[in-house]
Amino acid sequence: MARQKFYDTAVKPERAVLVGIITPDETEEQEREYLEELKFLLDTAGGITENIFTQRMQRADRATFVGKGKLEEIQAYVKSEEIDLVVFDDELSPSQIRNIERELEVKILDRSSLILDIFARRAQTAQAKTQVELAQLQYLLPRLTRMWTHLERQKGGIGMRGPGESQIESDRRMIQNKIALLKEKLKLIDKQNETQRKNRGELVRVALVGYTNVGKSTIMNMISKSDVFAENKLFATLDTTVRKVVIENLPFLLSDTVGFIRKLPHHLVECFKSTLDEVREADILIHVVDISHPGFEDQIRTVNETLKDLGAANKETITVFNKIDAYRHEGTEESGTLTLDDFRNTWMSRHNSPAVFISALNRENIEEFRTIVFDKVKDIHMQRYPYAPLQ
Repeated sequence: MARQKFYDTAVKPERAVLVGIITPDETEEQEREYLEELKFLLDTAGGITENIFTQRMQRADRATFVGKGKLEEIQAYVKSEEIDLVVFDDELSPSQIRNIERELEVKILDRSSLILDIFARRAQTAQAKTQVELAQLQYLLPRLTRMWTHLERQKGGIGMRGPGESQIESDRRMIQNKIALLKEKLKLIDKQNETQRKNRGELVRVALVGYTNVGKSTIMNMISKSDVFAENKLFATLDTTVRKVVIENLPFLLSDTVGFIRKLPHHLVECFKSTLDEVREADILIHVVDISHPGFEDQIRTVNETLKDLGAANKETITVFNKIDAYRHEGTEESGTLTLDDFRNTWMSRHNSPAVFISALNRENIEEFRTIVFDKVKDIHMQRYPYAPLQ
């Protein structure tokens, strides 16, 4: 009897190396942190980081992003270790991708395409799927020639150049038509969402904002007693979730929005602006910060810059420093070494008033958080309805 063969049908995760450059306006520590985030992005997308390459440069090389010697070093490692994928920490131009692929002969991604891939995996609703597809097509359009590089490798180019050019133009027109259709579809969805927002009445609106993976969804679940998907992955939440919350007989609307991130692809920001209408139209923003993250100050700046781009920088804001249970004070290895009074006496409290320090996971100091939110909502409610009693 022939021995029966069993084959592993599971798709193996792609093995990758990450590449970043250290420019004069960045420190090695900052670039290391950026590449750790890129590694987390790759993990979220289902890949495995095998190695990380960095190079100190004045600016990225226009042809190959990194220098010739560094590219040869990466090429040797990719071939010897049979690497599937190389991911760069900045957006690459079409010519850079083409040149790097020619040298390394493996799949090349940049930070933008990796984030787009994660968004495509995470999108659940029709709106999110449409927004992501639109962003992907807008990213792809200037890079179409890269898709046809196989024609260059064929010998005897007679009869090949014409059809190749025609196919590219045909694909370009098809993508442009698809982009136009998606934009019209988004306009229709936006109108439906605007009608929904109007139908919610004049309740005070509160929006959770913050860097990705800081605990917004956990806080949403805690305060609204709902079941919003929360996971220790980047961009666990893409679709805005709105819940009615009641604290001490005072109702208001609480929304959980997509997390922000540094170097977010421009096309993605533009496509998701309609999703972030909840932020623009909110009366109060709850800016959630992961205080346990070593680069939380940079994350605060990134969020503030994004809010400024959205026209929401001057809104009433409560800063919530989350994950105090995992915070490590400078010079110590142990977490949880500071008391609440210690936190209240730090610059974080003085420069972010009002500020509150909590652990959503351990439900620590939640009552103070609820009280601050209630007071802010009550103030706006009383201004809006000075003669209406609380329900």
